[in-house]
Amino acid sequence: MANDQHPMNTKSTGNLGAKIEYEKYLDCVHCGLCTAACPTYLETGDENKSPRGRIYLMRAVTDGRLELTSEVRENLELCLDCRACETACPSGVQYGRLIEPFRMDVEQSDAAAGGKPSWFQKRILHGLLPDRKKTRRALIPARIMQTLRLDRVIESVGLVRLLPEKLQRMFKQLPRLEPRSPELPERLPAIGPKRATVGLFLGCVADAMFRQTHWATARVLQQNGCEVVIPRNQACCGAMHYHSGADRPALQLALQNAAAFDEAEVDAVVVNVAGCGAMLKDYPEIAHEIAPNDTAIADPLGKLTDKIKDISEFLSELGPIAPTGEIKLRATYHDACHLCHAQQIREQPRELLKLIPGLELIPLPESEICCGAAGSYNLTEPEMSDRLAKRKYGNIMLTDPQAVITANAGCSLQIQAEMRQQRQRIPVFHPIDLLDMSYRGVSPV
Repeated sequence: MANDQHPMNTKSTGNLGAKIEYEKYLDCVHCGLCTAACPTYLETGDENKSPRGRIYLMRAVTDGRLELTSEVRENLELCLDCRACETACPSGVQYGRLIEPFRMDVEQSDAAAGGKPSWFQKRILHGLLPDRKKTRRALIPARIMQTLRLDRVIESVGLVRLLPEKLQRMFKQLPRLEPRSPELPERLPAIGPKRATVGLFLGCVADAMFRQTHWATARVLQQNGCEVVIPRNQACCGAMHYHSGADRPALQLALQNAAAFDEAEVDAVVVNVAGCGAMLKDYPEIAHEIAPNDTAIADPLGKLTDKIKDISEFLSELGPIAPTGEIKLRATYHDACHLCHAQQIREQPRELLKLIPGLELIPLPESEICCGAAGSYNLTEPEMSDRLAKRKYGNIMLTDPQAVITANAGCSLQIQAEMRQQRQRIPVFHPIDLLDMSYRGVSPV
């Protein structure tokens, strides 16, 4: 993030991070096993850009032993919050519960000192993207341009360069949009004997850009004997607000979701976007950070979190009905960070994919290393994001795939964008997209 958005703190910063439970810092024994899992350390070899180094920096700032200089800030902002370090850590360090509230504290300190959110944060990250209806309306010109192939003309003649840098990045990240599909109804019946009633979480960007995957998810759930409920009053998970320091709006969105699915009276709330699922499962910890000891907030959020299941997690527990449609495809599977690290879900998507007749799954080298998407990271830290995208692309091409599979909207956008950059026409699917095709006997190519 550009330094001009964050004036350098020249005062004592010992109060920053003071709301974090100090014992969480002390869990780190500085063994360094996290460094081999950290994308930014792998790319730079800089200890300050490793989880161990960042914990040291945050603790030193909290203690008042170190000023929050622009260099310290840069090292902290470069973290993708992929939480691969949590998987690697033998001491159980809750790194996400350190870096997220610390960066929120920094954002709020900047605001208290007179700093204002950038236009991009205010208009795009907080204003547009979290609202799925606004985002879908904003995509109408893009759909028209893609239909007429004007987007390629605009890019080839260099008109994109007239846009602000972050909007240029958004243009390049935009996938080939599927034809507009209708909004999902509020309720879909189970097919065959009813086994469960489940809520389907829509999110924001995912519904605007990948609604076809929501439909696929609903159909797969129906095929597995689930009645599917889609509450109209559900909202964005709040991740974009929370990760950029807007804690209260994030909390309001969380409470809105808790109320929406409580009214629906479902056995589980199914999520098909790894980043949203991780955020929803973190609601109780986030509530504790923002409003400690407030049971009016903690209780409904805890109740919702208890029901949150990734779609692969839910189907694995339910016992999936095997599809019969053959899909002859050689594919590789990329582990989305917030699925494998934040939620510790690895085998369930692979086991579902193995049910598909004809699908050949090739192991991906460095599958659990971040692709560089990380929510809005590919917009705020473009240089490192591009380095990680190229690293991921190189590993993907080693598998000689006909398709890439990943369970997160952000990863899909990032990998698709890099494929276009490299002039490759390798499609990217969600696991549920292929499972749905197999149930319906439809070929992806």
